[in-house]
Amino acid sequence: MRSQRSSSAWARACCIEPTRAVRLTDAGASYLGHCKRILAEVEAAESLVASSHRALSGSLTITAPLLFGRLHVAPVLTEFLKRHRHVSMRVMFADHLLDFFEQNIDVAIRIAHLPDSSLRAIRVGTVRRVVCASPAYLRVNGAPRHPRELIEHETLGFSGMVEPHAWSFTVDGRHERFPVRPRLVVNNADLAIAAARSGQGLTKVLSYQVADEIEHKRLRIVLAEYELEPVPIHVVHVEGKNSSARVRAFVGLAVEKLRLALA
Repeated sequence: MRSQRSSSAWARACCIEPTRAVRLTDAGASYLGHCKRILAEVEAAESLVASSHRALSGSLTITAPLLFGRLHVAPVLTEFLKRHRHVSMRVMFADHLLDFFEQNIDVAIRIAHLPDSSLRAIRVGTVRRVVCASPAYLRVNGAPRHPRELIEHETLGFSGMVEPHAWSFTVDGRHERFPVRPRLVVNNADLAIAAARSGQGLTKVLSYQVADEIEHKRLRIVLAEYELEPVPIHVVHVEGKNSSARVRAFVGLAVEKLRLALA
């Protein structure tokens, strides 16, 4: 009796007309639409589960600033390679900017205010631009109290970050440039930091580059109240359908790990 009632309900939904032609009523069409949506959701879920178990393979090209790469990106690379045994990597750590498309880069870590582009940029943190010197240098020469006093000091220029002969600061809410007298100009942050640590003068670098030196009091930050706004750090990659599964997987891990490291 119950099956007859079910059949009758279905017949009413389908509405068999006297001409024996069959058409769906509004209720039947709605029922069919729900069924199709459910089947589509089941198919999508099955596809997602299958892809999550499918081993990633192929190669990735990753770039990042030299010291930031060694400190923060290298652990992400090793973790990713452990998780995905069939993926290989080409890694380029450099303080100069590498062209994304000429170098066939898949993912780049950029420490900069980025221009608009077709690439997707995910912000993971910020760093400060700091001026620092060794305690020994500051004992002999004193600490500058205003950026205009820098012209009286020995400075060490890092060309990868600022113009060697003029450094920018925020004074009374405005960006201003002040002349400096570089005793040494290098294109590598490590060299500028080493020279500053040995007492050769003041240098201007990013805060993560001297975090260990500051913590162990080998260098001291000066002019902190005149610093420019912090510089954003982004994970940059090609967006949308042009982004492969291995790129998306690496980006997800990099964003997670870098946000934790920079918190």
